[in-house]
Amino acid sequence: MKVLTEREGPIVIVTINRPESRNAVDGETAAALFAALKDAEADDGVSVTILTGAGGYFCAGADLKSVGRGDRWRPAAWGAGPLGPTRLVADRAQAEPGVTLSKPLIAAVEGHAVAGGLELALLADMRVASETAVFGVFCRRWGVPLIDGGTVRLPRIIGQGRAMDMILTGRPVDAREAYDWGLANRLVPQGQALAAAKSLVADISRFPQQCMRADRASAYAGWSRAMHEALMLEGLKGAPIVEAEGVAGAARFASGAGRGGSFES
Repeated sequence: MKVLTEREGPIVIVTINRPESRNAVDGETAAALFAALKDAEADDGVSVTILTGAGGYFCAGADLKSVGRGDRWRPAAWGAGPLGPTRLVADRAQAEPGVTLSKPLIAAVEGHAVAGGLELALLADMRVASETAVFGVFCRRWGVPLIDGGTVRLPRIIGQGRAMDMILTGRPVDAREAYDWGLANRLVPQGQALAAAKSLVADISRFPQQCMRADRASAYAGWSRAMHEALMLEGLKGAPIVEAEGVAGAARFASGAGRGGSFES
């Protein structure tokens, strides 16, 4: 199978499984990636999804050999991009039910995350990268533009100037530079990206989920709204969560839980 899906409690691990081609995405793989993330979104028992690649690679982007043969996925589904899930959005109100990503997605990156592979990594909320990770707009060499979110997400994550450096030059950005820029959120030894991502999502999945998802959605929605609209939306969406989860949480704190900043209880 070109895409593997594994369930570990409230966590789903989606693995691109084409190591012989550095996990480059052909048409079948793109369709399978879209389906895997859509299924994880629709499953109420799933809190967080991890996206990774097999064989020491994350993803080398679109499979240019298959593109050259005319083998591309031409998605008809709303929210789908050429590489599969890259046009899914974070605001449920703007999308079909069961398609939009309302839950955290973490990328575990070993080796190359380049061209469309970079764009898949940018879809994630956070990127856990091993010291082997390499990011870059390698498609610059072949006249293939970024059409899976790269020009939109990259400047928002690392800033316009650094994004232009990557977009215009196509140069490789190693794991240390990516970490210094905020492109990688965690930097770990070779071979440890998936394990570190699992540890991270285990922590995330422990939190009250409605509250976390409301804050996450507000952080994304603010990009497309004026400041006063974003502030109003934050309050409107967050206020019901205070009743749903916050009151009980405050009572737990009052009874002694979480003192001194502890996350253990």
